[in-house]
Amino acid sequence: MLSVIKPARWLLALAVVLFVGQVFGHGMSEAEKLSILDGGNLRYMWLGATHMLSGYDHLLFVFGIVFFLTSFKDIVKYITAFTIGHSVTLIYATFNGIQINYFLIDAIIGLSVSYIAFANLDGFKRYLGIKPPSLLVMITVLGLIHGLGLSTRLQQLPLNRDELLLNIISFNIGIEAGQILALAMMLMFLSGWRKAGSFKPFSVISNCALIAAGGLLFLMQIHGYSHVSNPDEFGFSADNHIHEHIKMNEERAAHLIKQNTHETID
Repeated sequence: MLSVIKPARWLLALAVVLFVGQVFGHGMSEAEKLSILDGGNLRYMWLGATHMLSGYDHLLFVFGIVFFLTSFKDIVKYITAFTIGHSVTLIYATFNGIQINYFLIDAIIGLSVSYIAFANLDGFKRYLGIKPPSLLVMITVLGLIHGLGLSTRLQQLPLNRDELLLNIISFNIGIEAGQILALAMMLMFLSGWRKAGSFKPFSVISNCALIAAGGLLFLMQIHGYSHVSNPDEFGFSADNHIHEHIKMNEERAAHLIKQNTHETID
């Protein structure tokens, strides 16, 4: 059991680091925006792939989907459902300029991670005493929500209105390429561990960690939404949550540098 707890502890620690380091990183950097103007649709593909590979919430959800899947047919079926779901809303919402508060969308995405892990633990029957909803339907519905989250990112780019559909499709192709790469690594990891006797307790610990991680992401995004919706309650003059956090981090870093400089001189 100790051999299982130790790697699970490292996985949880890694998840926490990713959340703390990236949870406020909703926006596109100016460098990314400028690179789009020079790179064209190939650059959209590249950004789509990198955003999927760095999108820890989407990756955790995919990891939950394939955790207990062993047959190629089931993997294709459920991943295709998720892909269709997020592709539909990514294309439709972006093409029609539909924008929803990204903190709320990411909060729901956090809950989707908890949901898939709860389903993996057979939580509906075991703890609620009810028949679980169709997993295929739920993955499709949750995929639609994930697509809205991806669309908020894409709409922060300098989209070319004359080639809008091609820009969106290029970005989505990159998303799918990144997902395939991440999925391949996940399946190699899981298939290798399934042969070990420690996989069963590891699966319980891992899915409990996914539930906790999804809940943590939900709370952090709701916290971010509160800053944006009611900035005066938090003593912030600006209405952009991430800018205030960046400003605080910069001031803290400048103070530490100044303090270290004085100590060196003394």
